[in-house]
Amino acid sequence: MPELTPLQPGADWFDLAATESDWAEAPADLLGNLLTGLHLVRAFEESVLELAGEGLVHGPAHSSIGQEGGAIGSCIALRSSDQVNGSHRAHHQFLAKALYHVQPKFDPLAGFGEPVEHLLYRTLAEIAGLRDGFCKGRGGSMHLRWAEAGVLGSNAIVGGGVPSAAGAAFAHRRAGAGDVAVTYFGDGAVNIGSVLETMNLAAAWDLPLLFFIENNLYAVATHVEEVTREHRLSGRGQGFGIPAWRVDGMDPLAVKLATDAALDTLRTGGGPAIIEADCYRYFHQNGPLAGSAFGYRSKEEEADWRQRDPLTRVGMAMVQRQLLTEADLDALRGRAQDLMARCVERIVEPEGQGRRIRPELWPDRAFVDVGVRGDLQELAGVRTAEQDGFDGPMKSVRFVQAVASVMHRRMSQDESIVCMGEDIHRLKGGTNGATRGLAEDFPDRVLGTPISENAFIGLAGGLATDGRHKPVVEFMYPDFLWVAADQVFNQVAKFRHMFGGDTDVPLVLRTKVAMGTGYGSQHSMDPAGIFATSPGWRIVAPATPFDYVGLMNAALECRDPVLVLEHVDLYAERGDIPEDDLDYYIPLGSARVARPGNDLTVLTYLSMVGESVAAADALGVDAEVIDLRSLDRAGLDWETVEASVRKTHNVLIVEQGALGTSYGGWLADEVQRRCLDWLDQPVERVHGGEASPSISRVLERAAIARQDEVETGLRRVMAARGTPLGD
Repeated sequence: MPELTPLQPGADWFDLAATESDWAEAPADLLGNLLTGLHLVRAFEESVLELAGEGLVHGPAHSSIGQEGGAIGSCIALRSSDQVNGSHRAHHQFLAKALYHVQPKFDPLAGFGEPVEHLLYRTLAEIAGLRDGFCKGRGGSMHLRWAEAGVLGSNAIVGGGVPSAAGAAFAHRRAGAGDVAVTYFGDGAVNIGSVLETMNLAAAWDLPLLFFIENNLYAVATHVEEVTREHRLSGRGQGFGIPAWRVDGMDPLAVKLATDAALDTLRTGGGPAIIEADCYRYFHQNGPLAGSAFGYRSKEEEADWRQRDPLTRVGMAMVQRQLLTEADLDALRGRAQDLMARCVERIVEPEGQGRRIRPELWPDRAFVDVGVRGDLQELAGVRTAEQDGFDGPMKSVRFVQAVASVMHRRMSQDESIVCMGEDIHRLKGGTNGATRGLAEDFPDRVLGTPISENAFIGLAGGLATDGRHKPVVEFMYPDFLWVAADQVFNQVAKFRHMFGGDTDVPLVLRTKVAMGTGYGSQHSMDPAGIFATSPGWRIVAPATPFDYVGLMNAALECRDPVLVLEHVDLYAERGDIPEDDLDYYIPLGSARVARPGNDLTVLTYLSMVGESVAAADALGVDAEVIDLRSLDRAGLDWETVEASVRKTHNVLIVEQGALGTSYGGWLADEVQRRCLDWLDQPVERVHGGEASPSISRVLERAAIARQDEVETGLRRVMAARGTPLGD
């Protein structure tokens, strides 16, 4: 028989309940502050549902009626400098944090000031999609951000905002002022990979992050007990060594007490904590109907939960203690409703038998794409340089040395830069030496991560929007973008635009194209085509060590997320960089003529620049090879491209990777749209096969393009223009 020894959990796990003595001893001003916040949120949500019922809210209206106790009870314990974010049901969290920011103390017997009314009006305007909203109407019900109040932004992807909250917590830990981040999410999100990855990362790095689980029992219509065996969701903390509190979310005082306990851990360097608040949404997932109307829960269940209403709980406690009368409660509710009625009147006007949104409040249609990316004013006036015109002393280095050298230079001058990725702090500079020397000289800013791309790129996104740091993230292979696709494309790429167009996201993502190394289908992609389809990302692809230095400097100065592509074929190649000057810039959006010519234009990037030049030289073709360098839609140097096409009248686009994720497909379409009058024939392309590269040396070579395929492409173009090449 084996010997069994019970194991003890590594973290505390409590069920916390407020006692009658807690209620009796709670300060009167605290109870009044709680009660006023609860009534303001309730009146606001009732107004939202009223407008939704009239069809005046375009899109969802995820009401939090019934769940106010968790948001109010937790946010009342926070500082203005603490930060929060939430998921799609976040009106109450946004308002709770913002209300106590604009007015930390409320008197339930007094009126509300102009800042409170302005806050409620702007929030209502945002949910209605109007220009006066916090995100200028782009966010609506699910994307609410007000950085001044410490609201990082709510999120429509279930669990999607949790990693970015870890970024805020990371910034707070480094600042050392005792501030914290709180991320709110529901029972449905607890089983999302990015949430669990972030719990692990936050625990490993001792981040002051409070995971606040609002367990309202239903993910739309599916009951929590249908989807998880352990439906006490705070138990997730045990797997990561995170202390947790389980509390009645319909009891705002209990939530406040649990939050105070958790904050004691967070503010003193104890790492993250979890609070699970059991609560209930009175209405369906979206809109003004009860859940029972859809058949997934009973009217009796709904009635039972309504008996535990948090507004009633706090109000009756104050009446019992003779702090308020029932008439005072009615008056408070009336004042909150009157305030919301004024807010509603500001956004609607009569129309026929009903109402409509005031037309003058809609955003201008011309605003539709404003803020997809920044305007690059941060790069105005920087010192630029090109290798051809550089007159200082030069030295020959391997490409990968240039990668490490420029990062070392920037980190030595800019303490805001933080690098993170898998193994970048080991192996003498990661798997290829690109971070050589950084961990030794900047040990607190070069962080080896768990294998959890969703968590650490999402953390970096939150760190970037916090504004105090410039994260540089390495994906060991670009194929891992699919693992982290939500954070890469739904979060980082969209932050600026969906939150109103003025949220900076200074993040650099480095990754290497590894075709030809035998690493197979899941480690060999070229991601340029995928990123080019995602508005928000800038993309640079340096082909020489000199260009790498200048483009990385520009990427680190840029206030948008920038993908920096590297190629393993280039790492060992040598090229010149300045001996003692690594501070020049190559502007984003500038191409380089790598080989002048008159007969045809070759558009290419990364290692295929050299392959294309070699192919043209081998065939004696008078081809102009353009190294695009900047690959995103906003960064294409059309001035250089069009000047070449006007001269040659023929275009060949060259890329190495697979047809399915091709960068050249959209580029060919755009070239033909812009340059049709100058073209003598359709744009031709060189690319890899349909399948991803596989392990076999022979099959891998057959799947990708190199010099031989470029030569074939050059022959095809020259033959079509009437000047075929000899054998």
